[in-house]
Amino acid sequence: MKAKNIFLTIFVFSALFLLLVSPGVVPAGEYKSLQGADSVDTVFDFREGNPESALVHLSLAHEVFKDQAIRDKSKNPDFAVIFMGGSVKMLSSNRKAFTDKQRKTLERMDNVISEMARDGITLEVCLFAVDSLGVAPESISPEIERVPNGWISSIGYQANGYALVPVF
Repeated sequence: MKAKNIFLTIFVFSALFLLLVSPGVVPAGEYKSLQGADSVDTVFDFREGNPESALVHLSLAHEVFKDQAIRDKSKNPDFAVIFMGGSVKMLSSNRKAFTDKQRKTLERMDNVISEMARDGITLEVCLFAVDSLGVAPESISPEIERVPNGWISSIGYQANGYALVPVF
């Protein structure tokens, strides 16, 4: 097994372990950074192109959306995920370039994306990246909104007070 794959496997399992053993919901008062915050609207600049790592990051973003500390600030926070760069390849239903193991991971990622959409999280895909990487736009789930340029969308969210969380 390549050193990169070993590192990634250790990272993914460590992240999942931390999610499982974490103390759960922490009251907003325990986050000094949230004190005085008027808004918790957040945009995730999502460019992670590795299926295993992407699944962990998307799951974590979804958990943050549901976390009581966030809910204490806003019952219905506005969260958006903009898929850009290499992440757009994982959104395509054409998964011939992925291994069987990666395809199973991507199926789990599809489920997380559907749950996020049901919970009201805005999901967008950058059509510039889609075109640049040769992904067929029609192969991407309709629950993900198409935007011409993810950077412009990200700029718009930030101009409207959204916090930016980069996921590379």
